[in-house]
Amino acid sequence: MTYENILGWSQLIAMILFGLVIAGMLFYALRPGNKEKFDRAARAPLVVEDDTPAEKPARPSLLREDDENGEDTHGRT
Repeated sequence: MTYENILGWSQLIAMILFGLVIAGMLFYALRPGNKEKFDRAARAPLVVEDDTPAEKPARPSLLREDDENGEDTHGRT
């Protein structure tokens, strides 16, 4: 076998493997049984489990320095 033969066969095998992977991904994504799971995943960022606001922010504000009551300590508004 020459280098050119090995190169040709390896490219052919890689192309076939790539095609099989893509076909498998399409088969998995387009199966009717997965529709509900993908719909739930698409709605996940929109679902709010807890509608009550937090008592105070988790991190202090970076834009202004507030005291514990949320009032500006430097006279700025």
